[in-house]
Amino acid sequence: AHLVESGGGLVQPGGSLRLSCAASGFTFSYYTMSWYRQAPGKERELVAFINSSGRNTNYTDSVKGRFTISRDNDKNTVYLQMNSLKLEDTAVYYCNRNTGNLWGKGTLVTVSS
Repeated sequence: AHLVESGGGLVQPGGSLRLSCAASGFTFSYYTMSWYRQAPGKERELVAFINSSGRNTNYTDSVKGRFTISRDNDKNTVYLQMNSLKLEDTAVYYCNRNTGNLWGKGTLVTVSS
């Protein structure tokens, strides 16, 4: 089973990015999926999760109203749309399958002017 993140990069404050996480090697549609992030010198934190059907989502307070998690079970992919990015959103973003503690290698998002 593998998770591969993509879509990170350098963006100015107020900008947008969409992260993707491609899953393989397991039945993607069965699992709740999450995005975490880890900023320099800080612990990894949960950003958002989405249940297997995509009907239920949840977000950490600092990203509510700015980030949207979604999934396409036909494409085995989970997304994180990030709008109105702030300097403090700078981090490595990781995709996670809660069950079995499966992680991707992460994608770096840098918000800087």
